[in-house]
Amino acid sequence: MKQYNFDDVEGMQELVSEEFGTWSEEVTISQDMINLFAELTGDDYWLHTDPKKCADYSPFKTTIAHGFLTLVLIPKMRTEQNYEVTGFKNMLNVGSDKLRFTGIVPAGSKIHTRSRIKSVVGSAKGTTMTMKQQIHVVGEERPALVYEMMFMYM
Repeated sequence: MKQYNFDDVEGMQELVSEEFGTWSEEVTISQDMINLFAELTGDDYWLHTDPKKCADYSPFKTTIAHGFLTLVLIPKMRTEQNYEVTGFKNMLNVGSDKLRFTGIVPAGSKIHTRSRIKSVVGSAKGTTMTMKQQIHVVGEERPALVYEMMFMYM
């Protein structure tokens, strides 16, 4: 595994790529998981929580996961990294540049993610890496979610 010191911004440019990495582990989106998320967030809209009503009225004929549920499952979908960033004291999630819900995630489906490093930028505070991630329903060509996560090594 190749190592990069967090403040070697020039060296870390090797990580920037237009190519996505390998697919992550798969996660099954159960109705119980959707219901728990609805309870935790207060978002109990019938499109997520009422299978009977969805069968009768939804264009999808089934319940679908909340977009934000899909997003928060990213850490659960682990991928292998072929690099390691070293020498930093702290790493912080500092936000996102983009978040798009581009498809549905039906209850009972499996999802997985893949990512690529979009940019590495140095500043007086540290080194900010932007990672573009796509979450797909397994077997679907089009992503259900596109997310650009930014984190800073300090």
